[in-house]
This record gives sequence, structure tokens and C-alpha cells, in this order.
Amino acid sequence: MDASALLVETFDRLPDLVREAVEGLSPQQLRWSPAPGTNPIAWLVWHLTRVQDDHLAEVLGEPQIWAGGGWAQRFGLAPDPADTGYGHTAEQVAAVAPQDAAALVDYHVAVAERTRGFLSGLTDADLDRIVDERWDPPVTLGVRLVSVANDDLQHVGQAAYLRGLLAAQG
Repeated sequence: MDASALLVETFDRLPDLVREAVEGLSPQQLRWSPAPGTNPIAWLVWHLTRVQDDHLAEVLGEPQIWAGGGWAQRFGLAPDPADTGYGHTAEQVAAVAPQDAAALVDYHVAVAERTRGFLSGLTDADLDRIVDERWDPPVTLGVRLVSVANDDLQHVGQAAYLRGLLAAQG
């Protein structure tokens, strides 16, 4: 298996995990959190998708999916491409209000489709391309993609855990 196929396999797991975490939940359940100041399922899934959208758009040199197509309105938010959830206050977390679970799934699938198309065409040499010189050492495309996959997998796992806690609440 080459690196492109490995990355496709990794990222292709996320849409099903996102669906399992959110489908069948009401908007109120999506926004439930176990304690004040903790991130709800809706925010976790929105954030993991925003990070993937943001980082892939940057390496592609294209606009984010978030910025067009009415995605932001389905979440009660502005289409601000800089808003990925990093550094959100409790009030900003609470403001992420998807209309329904489908808004989360649909946005994630749109981002995942673009990600898959990009990953499918990668060569091993592409992974060594520097994509961010603000760090020491500079960040390569391979490192950036692993970072996004790591962030996404952690957050979707947290969302699944919260869904279990929500179910246990009765």
C-alpha cells in the first residue's frame, strides 16, 4: 500500500464515524454537554470538519467549502473562513447550533469528498512539500495530513463517547 492509499483509507473512515456519532439525535441532543464549559457533540463534529476543510483548502489553494453553499447558515453562524473553533469561548461553542444532524453529516461528507479526491492523486514525493514555514522545522504536507487525521479521529471519538453518555442519561 502506498502513502496515498493509506491516507485515503484513514480519511475514508471518518464519514461513517461522524454519521454514527450524530444520526438520530435532535438539535438539543447535539448541543448537550455533560458539564458547563465542555464541548457538545455538535461542536466537536463541526470543529473536526472545519479543521479538515480549512487545512485542505489551504494546501489546495482553494476557498473553503464552508465559505459557500449556505453551510454556515445551517449552523446559525457566519461564513467566516477563519472560524474553525480554535480558541472558542464557552459562548462561541454554544453558538454552534446545527439545524439537525444532517447539517453535520452533509458538511462533513462534502469536505470528505474533496479530501478523498485530493488524497487519491498524491504521490509519495508530494508528501515532502513544505506547506507551512511558520514552524521549525517547517511543516510538510505529509505531517499536515497526519495532524488533521489525528485531530479528526480524536474529536469523532469524543463525540461518540458523548453520545454514549447522553444515552446513559436516559
